[in-house]
Amino acid sequence: MALLAHWQKAFSLLVLVGPWVLGLLGWQWPAPALVWLALALGLGQPAVLGLEFLIMGRVNRSAGLPVPSAKRRWRAWALECLWAWWVFGWCQPWRSQQEPDLLVPGGGRRGVLLLHGYFCNRGFWQPWLRRLRAQGRPFMALSLAPVFGSIDEYGPHIEEAVQRLTRLTGRAPVVLAHSMGGLAVRAWWRQRGDDSALCHVVTLGSPHRGTWLARFARSRNGRQMRLDGAWLQALARSEPAARRARFSCVHSDCDNIVFPASTALLAGATDWRVEGVAHVALAFDAGVQRRVLALLEALDAEG
Repeated sequence: MALLAHWQKAFSLLVLVGPWVLGLLGWQWPAPALVWLALALGLGQPAVLGLEFLIMGRVNRSAGLPVPSAKRRWRAWALECLWAWWVFGWCQPWRSQQEPDLLVPGGGRRGVLLLHGYFCNRGFWQPWLRRLRAQGRPFMALSLAPVFGSIDEYGPHIEEAVQRLTRLTGRAPVVLAHSMGGLAVRAWWRQRGDDSALCHVVTLGSPHRGTWLARFARSRNGRQMRLDGAWLQALARSEPAARRARFSCVHSDCDNIVFPASTALLAGATDWRVEGVAHVALAFDAGVQRRVLALLEALDAEG
């Protein structure tokens, strides 16, 4: 995971410095190719996100799902550009260890285990970690490894964290998972088998039935997220109804990574639908945060 942070540091520096250097070279010598490269470095991420939104609309429409208005999609795209730069250009490469885990008894509060998604690390959760710390709620945020390995390989890391939080608080913890993290906790639970090991799981834009974009994936965990693939089908067959009832699935009509939108739902789970929020932004949307924090308080009050 340290290597992943180094990769993202190098990329963020290239994006920030590259256009200026290449643009300067373009002024000194007739080098149109360098100027185009500078533009690509500066504008590449918004362009890629825009393409994802276009494909998302077409795929949702072909699946018979409602497509949000152009205004709502434009707003979601703009916010996603900002959140993506902030997460991948700052939090993950430079601040992944800024907020250490809070391992205190918690005064009766349940612990929270935070699991990031594909090509991410624990730095993804920066705002959440600060908020949970301010509440005095115990938490652990993992950096899942290997980065491009099988989702099943994350099980031992999750098991260790679940055991640690349970011993610390005397209560089964809650998992907050973004994207692939929701599949990681399901795969771990298949290995563990004890339905009482967790109190509840909230997934944010998790591809429970895969995603259209995974057809282009070449890594092992990426291939496991292909639409209704063999790995996902086997995972679904292994899950009893009582376990799925412990899930709440947050999904959006503007998710530019996990689509068709219905693939973020898990049969038997609680359905939390939001509108106009893109994939990364789902983890930081104020309404989603308030609802998750209210759920944590309610779960604390349970016996």
